[in-house]
Amino acid sequence: MITHEEKLQCARESLEGLSIGDALGGFFEFGRGAQNHFIKNRKIPNTEWHYTDDTNMALSIYSILRQFEEIKQDELVQSFAEHYERKRGYGHGARHILSKVKQGQDWRDLTYSIFGGKGSYGNGGAMRVTPIGAYFADDMGMLVDNAKRSAEVTHAHPEGIAGAIAVAVASGIAVNYREQDKPNIPEFINKVLPHIPDSEVKQHCLKARSISADTPIADVVKIVSSGQNMSAISTVPFTLWCAANWMDDYEEAFWQCASAGGDVDTTCAIVGGIVASYSTKTIPAKWIQQREPLPTWAFKEVTLV
Repeated sequence: MITHEEKLQCARESLEGLSIGDALGGFFEFGRGAQNHFIKNRKIPNTEWHYTDDTNMALSIYSILRQFEEIKQDELVQSFAEHYERKRGYGHGARHILSKVKQGQDWRDLTYSIFGGKGSYGNGGAMRVTPIGAYFADDMGMLVDNAKRSAEVTHAHPEGIAGAIAVAVASGIAVNYREQDKPNIPEFINKVLPHIPDSEVKQHCLKARSISADTPIADVVKIVSSGQNMSAISTVPFTLWCAANWMDDYEEAFWQCASAGGDVDTTCAIVGGIVASYSTKTIPAKWIQQREPLPTWAFKEVTLV
């Protein structure tokens, strides 16, 4: 039987890949910086890479898993609110919800009331979820349930939840392929599809499944987008395709994902989290060193009250 410590180690490795993809990807988000020059020449910025809200919220997820061995929604939201830093680039919906939670309002009243009462279908639930998939890789039922819980507190729209479930399942499947050759794209996505609720996310993942491995990234984007509107629908299928294609090569997966443009910190966080769930061995040591150090609060033996 897999122990909590072993499961937590898988989650920690996924968090490592997520945070590095997020921090480096932030330099190229929506064409920020000398994107074409750096990506074309595979050149990394010679400065410390600061992580964004993707990692900051994933740290809370990891912390809750460490303390409770499952996602407890009230505790998760309180952690999100406690460690909220506007400079990390939070989306409008998350800023609204977390600021109100800090004022004592119940997240249940907030998350279901935004965006005309439909809830958010952005990619925020998916961007932070890979540690859950890695942690629950041995139990798909628990994995799906906990992924749903983690998304619902800020992204209550069914598409936002479906995106989080898809990414978490992909991370769990990647863990289960450890010590094996990586699956091909159709094989990998076929294992994810049965767990995704009926949704546009699922329909676009079906499209991604049929895209061949040698398809140029620009053509992949034309078929399934790459997070240009920051929705789960436009983000998740592309990231599953990228992760499946380069699951055994973190560096290549990053550059290919980044070259697509769009919401690069988030797409690279998702791809990085899935690829690292398979193995962290291909993450360049220099990349680990240049990412801003992760804070100690997520790793302390402290239980929220």
